[in-house]
Amino acid sequence: MRVRRSVGLWVGLAIGLAVVITVAIVGWSMGRRYDAIVDPKPETIVSASLQGLREQNRLSAFTASYVAVVTSKQSRFGLSAQKTLIMPGLVRYEVDMARLKDADVRWAAESKELFVTLPDVETVGPQIDMTRIKEYDSGGLLLRLTDAAQTLDAANRRAGQAELLRQARAPIPMSLARDATRRAVAQNFGLPLRAAGMEAAIRVRFAGEKDFPQPSREWITRSRSVEDVYADKP
Repeated sequence: MRVRRSVGLWVGLAIGLAVVITVAIVGWSMGRRYDAIVDPKPETIVSASLQGLREQNRLSAFTASYVAVVTSKQSRFGLSAQKTLIMPGLVRYEVDMARLKDADVRWAAESKELFVTLPDVETVGPQIDMTRIKEYDSGGLLLRLTDAAQTLDAANRRAGQAELLRQARAPIPMSLARDATRRAVAQNFGLPLRAAGMEAAIRVRFAGEKDFPQPSREWITRSRSVEDVYADKP
């Protein structure tokens, strides 16, 4: 009888000890998860932001409208004709965010700066506004008696699209597009850091650029804890 009681006592103690160990492990694991949620590391937040940008696939932070005015001429049988086309078009400037690699994003803990290197901006379009296209011709027999009108129209459409892209890829609009993209990417990384109360400066450059531009002086500051606030009370 004593043996049975002794065995039962040891079994009870073993079960109790197992429960205590299990509760301790679960508590430790939950504590680590809680710490990660309440006080996450900047690298964790940056990694999540990077994944979110990749999932966007293509980021378009800038669009611009242009107008191409082109004229085509043709001469046949001693006759000549010309047509002028006014073609408005919209061009989007996009960055392929799926090409971002882990190595393109670097967190500098000492200076609290995030360095991001992006693929260069690409032009997409032009998207032609068919309702605003205008055409003018010189009239004449060549347009009425031959297919010169269709030939000139096709030449004008090709030349018009090429002219729209030429305007869109000029240095000034490309610079504006890059600046807009920098701001959008900095906001994508900066807002989660700000929400976590972390201080950071975001510096964004494009592939091919040698240096990172100076970050905005609008620093993301760490909010004060409740304990710090009450500690300042007289």
